[in-house]
Amino acid sequence: MIKKILYLSPTYEGRIHDKTICDEEQIGFDLPVGLWVDLGFVRLNPNNADVKIPIKKPKKRELLAEEKAFNRQVSSKRVKVEHAIGQCKIFRIVKDEVRAFKDDFRDTCMLLACALNNFKIDSIKT
Repeated sequence: MIKKILYLSPTYEGRIHDKTICDEEQIGFDLPVGLWVDLGFVRLNPNNADVKIPIKKPKKRELLAEEKAFNRQVSSKRVKVEHAIGQCKIFRIVKDEVRAFKDDFRDTCMLLACALNNFKIDSIKT
């Protein structure tokens, strides 16, 4: 399983919601892609993306067996994304609060962490 980071937006403060970041960055794709997201991305619809989102349990009713199976499928794809993000966060400067106020310092730290993660994956494959 390849866990390379293929896209990186500018960094935002932790209290900014991921969906808000996607809306501000106006994410779109040149080629058709499948996008497996969690319930935090309701109504996300970028260009050329087939968005797969889990089905929320309705009030006063349980999910049907096929709805549960679909949610498991989405979760199995999402866990791979979460693992890739977690591999970048082994670097403490990425997960801890950075008090440096220099322009783009946080972005550079995240970029380097992702690049090191991708380099590690490439070196394992060869």
